[in-house]
Amino acid sequence: MSESPTYRDPSQPLERRVEDLIARMTLPEKVGQLLQLNGQIKPLETVRELQPGSLLHILNDELSKAMDAAAETRLGIPLLIGEDGIHGHSFHPGATIFPTQLAMACSWNVELIEAAARVTAREMATTGAHWTFSPVLCLSRDVRWGRTGETFGEDPFLIGEFGAAMIRGYQGAGLDDPNGVLACAKHYAGYSETQGGRDASEADISRRKLRSFFLPPFERAARAGCMTFMTGYQSMDGLPSTANHWLLTQVLKEEWGFAGILVTDWDNVGRLHWEQRVVPSAKEAAVVAVRCGNDLIMATPSFFEGAQAAVREGLLAETEIDAVLRRILTLKFRMGLFENPRRPNRAQQASVIASAEHRALNLKVARESLVLLKNDGILPVSADRLQKIAVLGPNADDPLAQLGDWSLGSSQHPPSAGKHPRACTVTLLDGIRARVPASVSVAYARGCSLDSADASELPAALAACADADLIVLAVGDALPFIGETLSTATLELPGGQAALVDAIVALGKTVVLALVNSKPLVLPASSERAAAIVECFNPGMQGGTAFAELLFGDFNPSGKLTISFPKHVGQQPSFYSQVRGQHGKSYADLDQSPRFAFGFGLSFTRFEYSHLRLAKSEFAPDEALELSFELHNSGAREGTEIAQVYGSDLVTSVTWVNKVLIGFARVTLAAGERRTITLTIPQERLSLIDAYERRVVEPGEFEVSVAPSSRDDGALRARFTVEGQPFSFAGIPGVTIPP
Repeated sequence: MSESPTYRDPSQPLERRVEDLIARMTLPEKVGQLLQLNGQIKPLETVRELQPGSLLHILNDELSKAMDAAAETRLGIPLLIGEDGIHGHSFHPGATIFPTQLAMACSWNVELIEAAARVTAREMATTGAHWTFSPVLCLSRDVRWGRTGETFGEDPFLIGEFGAAMIRGYQGAGLDDPNGVLACAKHYAGYSETQGGRDASEADISRRKLRSFFLPPFERAARAGCMTFMTGYQSMDGLPSTANHWLLTQVLKEEWGFAGILVTDWDNVGRLHWEQRVVPSAKEAAVVAVRCGNDLIMATPSFFEGAQAAVREGLLAETEIDAVLRRILTLKFRMGLFENPRRPNRAQQASVIASAEHRALNLKVARESLVLLKNDGILPVSADRLQKIAVLGPNADDPLAQLGDWSLGSSQHPPSAGKHPRACTVTLLDGIRARVPASVSVAYARGCSLDSADASELPAALAACADADLIVLAVGDALPFIGETLSTATLELPGGQAALVDAIVALGKTVVLALVNSKPLVLPASSERAAAIVECFNPGMQGGTAFAELLFGDFNPSGKLTISFPKHVGQQPSFYSQVRGQHGKSYADLDQSPRFAFGFGLSFTRFEYSHLRLAKSEFAPDEALELSFELHNSGAREGTEIAQVYGSDLVTSVTWVNKVLIGFARVTLAAGERRTITLTIPQERLSLIDAYERRVVEPGEFEVSVAPSSRDDGALRARFTVEGQPFSFAGIPGVTIPP
């Protein structure tokens, strides 16, 4: 009997197994391993003919067949299976779909976000997926961008914290955890800095700006052990991200020491020649992709022949292919796929997917993601005092609008893929009907559509309001206005919704406005007369239950925004951490303040801040900032407050932002309770990128503020200094400011 090859022996050192396998491979087999191809298109033929290293969009029975085909190839190299598990196992019917990232971020609950990712990983693993293309670490700027809802919001520090939590949740106990999946930090980097909000437009970002705002969440992900990164679609300074050697190799792999694999986004290598036109053919595109640092080439079948042609013609050395291949095979060996390819398991699916435990966690995430934006005292409502509720609006009973993008029924899969079973999703209407006593009548009317200003449905909505004690009006956006290629020119409510809000508020009845939307929208002026406004974003399958519980006071809302809501689309971009130096704080025709600020959110109780103290007034370089303050629940019920700490470097060698979030605390207090909150904040959170692209904390005077939101009014403030050398103007070598 012939001896088993070294690469098949798990007792051998990993490096020896990798090198043994590479030595046995032909050039076509090597190039095939660099491909990630669409498993929806002839997967068995694809595996047998191209022997790709990875497939995506293939699960369960079809995946089992593809895995069998891979095992039957000459070397039997296992497949690495990727899938878009963005806010749950998005494309598996009936799986647990959580609120979107932007919604989850409003919980400011790191542990809860990690737990949601862990549930997603468990459910994905049962269907044969090894890898989720999440979390999205893009920094929201112009909210017209269609992918805003996929982000955690506008703050780099928060994005890094929440992203690291998701990475821990996805990857579990380690790469060989059979119940874990690989996390993917995307889109690396600067993809969200759009022109006019248009998706994949040129991103006008300097390297200093990249390092200041866009790279920190990705560096946090790399240092948190994220094993895959994905490039963006955009270009910067004339270089598509897939062709940016500085970004992909010098920063990610050399500076940060990233040892995982870098995957391109969908056909990014193909786009180099057919869309962005920076190379003449697939052959040159393959050279650029390999030389710049890409590892796995997603959805570019032409790379297979292009890379081989480049090697044959001497444009690319086979050893360069080997270097990329080594990274991919190393990951597969570390995951243990050669011993356990992690096939789909129908028996596990039956007990794991959408289990009672997972549904309970989903409801908890939905509760903590809701944000109370306005309350004139109407909330919470006593259900037993009502006789009739009118539930109106196109998003009151639309499961697709509630689940949002990246779920069955959205644009990423064909209609033939179907939708999630209707019974899995509790809409706002469902939640209200299930929560109220049988004695309360619930009338429903859509009132309008989101794709037309046709007013034909308005009379039915007005009729539903007759004799109603309470009106719940659910408006927002929906799938035609969400996602890749679906940025919006405006931020107003689409279709006939603004007219619907105007008409319903004009009745003079008590109106609770529920926002079911992917991103911040500009609300009509009439919304100011609503008694309450609740931001739901896309709250997932349990969103309707959570909303009804908030409405009737079953829990006290604690969510706070991680993104600013503009008053007008012309305020874009309207994030809180603006660079100092502009003339004035207003446009000639409108102020610059948002309708709802970053960090804002109300409660059914009241919190009072006092007695901010610093441990000292002078801190040595690299010494952590220690502070404390008192928080008092002066209301009549228990509640959770998200206290926020902002820092400001008062004089800097380069222009810098007015303030940055440097810490936060989720604090639950009983009615009447007081507590001293103590925080230790790493000094590096006060850093900036200087004129030489160095991250430094410059010596000098700083101000720290503690507040319930990013608004300046009412904040507690204190000043301190960081010791160090006298100030020098780093932007002009040789020029110093005299003492």
